[in-house]
Amino acid sequence: MHSSKIQLNLYIRHYTLAIMETKTNVMRILDAHHTPYKSYSYVGTGATSGDAVAAALHQNPAQVFKTLVTVARSGIHYVFMVPVCAELDLKRAAMAVGEKSINMLKSRELLGLTGYVHGGCSPIGMKKQFKTIADASAQNFATIIFSAGRIGYQVEVSPSDLEKLIPLGFADVCVQQN
Repeated sequence: MHSSKIQLNLYIRHYTLAIMETKTNVMRILDAHHTPYKSYSYVGTGATSGDAVAAALHQNPAQVFKTLVTVARSGIHYVFMVPVCAELDLKRAAMAVGEKSINMLKSRELLGLTGYVHGGCSPIGMKKQFKTIADASAQNFATIIFSAGRIGYQVEVSPSDLEKLIPLGFADVCVQQN
């Protein structure tokens, strides 16, 4: 009985170290550009929604951002980053990129276009770099947290450092709360 408890503890320790040592492509890109970041894992928490991820990480949901990919009527794709506790306003988003209208990209098209799956999409490291707009609220924080390109992993980066890596702008693109 005692040896199986030791084996279980060794397994748990090995599993924990494996999670902590996981590097995603986003993390490798940040390392290659000498961009400071902090990484997080919520693997094993059961979190699937943005709010649940923020809670699992014990972070302010206004500081944790989701990455949304859209397509304009013109056929051009745009990426928007909005807090997990907010919703993208498609009219405001279209105005922010100078388009008449935009729609959310269909989930089945995401992997082929970006290289990422739904729930693990990051603005860094997409197959093709798209113009990205972060909600203006991102500028209220020294750092923001977003997907590290794999479900279960997040990175924390300053908006100014993110701006150096991708074509990033800021605009009020969230649905306004009354």
